[in-house]
Amino acid sequence: MLYTPGRTSSYPKDPVESGLRAFFLGGGNEVGNVGCILEDRTGTRLLIDYGLLPSNPPKYPSECPPVEHAIMTHSHIDHIGMAPWLVGHHGVTLHGSRLTAKLSEIMWRDTYKVSSIEGYPLAWDRRDLDEALGSWETHELGEWFEIGAWRCRFHRAGHIPGAVMVEIETPELRVLWSGDMDTRSTPNTLGARPVVCDVLFLEGTYGGREHPPRAEEESRFVRKVQSIVDRGGVAMVPAFASGRGQDILRILHREAPHLEVHYDGMGTRVTLDWMEHPDFIREVAGLQKTWRWCRRVSSKSDRKKALDADVIVTTSGMLDGGPVIWYLNRLRHSSANGVLLTGYQAEGSGGRMLLERRKLRIFGRITPVELEVDQFTLSNHAGHSELCSFARDCAPKHLVIFHADQEAREALSEEIAQEMKVHLPVNGTELRLS
Repeated sequence: MLYTPGRTSSYPKDPVESGLRAFFLGGGNEVGNVGCILEDRTGTRLLIDYGLLPSNPPKYPSECPPVEHAIMTHSHIDHIGMAPWLVGHHGVTLHGSRLTAKLSEIMWRDTYKVSSIEGYPLAWDRRDLDEALGSWETHELGEWFEIGAWRCRFHRAGHIPGAVMVEIETPELRVLWSGDMDTRSTPNTLGARPVVCDVLFLEGTYGGREHPPRAEEESRFVRKVQSIVDRGGVAMVPAFASGRGQDILRILHREAPHLEVHYDGMGTRVTLDWMEHPDFIREVAGLQKTWRWCRRVSSKSDRKKALDADVIVTTSGMLDGGPVIWYLNRLRHSSANGVLLTGYQAEGSGGRMLLERRKLRIFGRITPVELEVDQFTLSNHAGHSELCSFARDCAPKHLVIFHADQEAREALSEEIAQEMKVHLPVNGTELRLS
């Protein structure tokens, strides 16, 4: 449904008398599309994240009521995609890490460009985008800052460089908002650590699902790449522009430096911003060496040369557009080539269609892609065991599980409900915590 500004807000109008009110505009009982209002009796009102689901057409959260401040936990579009609308319509100050603020321009401009190319409506325009770029107030990890009557500070979230968890001190409660998080360290970022709190808002993307040991899965991935190369093929690796693509490059550089690896897409610009913020990167020297080693695609002629590479890493991670479509249109004719998916493929995505049907929408037409397709779990979200351990170590009275489907939320609740009060919020429904 097309988002209609000014007509869809269902936020309660009554004041909060005690405790904390949480109201999910999106992302409560779904993955992505995140936006949540927190408010207490002091009248302090804070929005955390405001994204969109980049489907065609996009799926938007409900309209945000007037707010003065919003915290953006990280730069993925399902968390920051609607921030320009916030600034354009409410004059909101955006809070985040320095790296998230820097990356926002790339993410927003790409979203605007894609909407123009695909012809789907976007709730904000270029004027809102430009205004949003000037609305950032950045904070260092561990630095306390005030929003209304509350004190807030950021903690490392893992997930991707620049991603933060948000600790909030209200007059009555200590709150921790996890954002997208991972307690495991990945090639480019260190994992999150627990923070003792009264209320924990915990993303539950992988509730009920365990990740295989990271080192084993990385080794399996490299072996598959090598097997494709050994038979004379090209390994096609679709990857998200901020996080997954850079992880794949680090893994290949470490384990198979003899391979010729080409890197294409928006991730090339993202990586340059990463390297300008080395304090957010795990072993930044390793990333710099990897960057010099891989071959970056920056022109049409580079793209044609990449067809003769051993490995091509490029966007989009779910095969819903981007250079990967161009490459697969040319690589699909040789059975020696292979497609290696490195993360979750959402229902309705190009990657899901390729997995299940060996078909892909290529330039508007459903096209057979009869190549070997394999999937690897190299997620930058915590798995079930990590989520439960993190929640226990935070020791909250209340656990609010969001950013998850119903099956994932119920799996987490079933394991931990005897130890703390578990809440499973529904978008558009008020949740009271005290």
